[in-house]
Amino acid sequence: QVQLVESGGGLVQPGGSLRLSCAASGGLFNTMGWYRQAPGKQRELVSAISSDGSTNYADSVKGRFTISRDNAKNTMYLQMNNLKPEDTAVYYCRTYTFLGSAYWGQGTQVTVSS
Repeated sequence: QVQLVESGGGLVQPGGSLRLSCAASGGLFNTMGWYRQAPGKQRELVSAISSDGSTNYADSVKGRFTISRDNAKNTMYLQMNNLKPEDTAVYYCRTYTFLGSAYWGQGTQVTVSS
């Protein structure tokens, strides 16, 4: 059974940093990604990373966020720097197995406020 456990969210002041983690278990994972959903808005892709390390980012986070993964630990990270109030959202981990199944994590709240 695939399980995704996210951690690292919290409250931070504008300009601050946070590091999110997503620990996956129960499968072999191909692409992994982070999505976010702000109140009243649709869930959007923030960043994704494939099993070979290829990455992509939403324009709004380029240059500020860095996605990475440790395949030996089946863990994905999102380093978020220079956070802005508009980054406030629930951040979700999403993974795809090599068999094509997709899974969501439970979400972790990120709040950027002074």
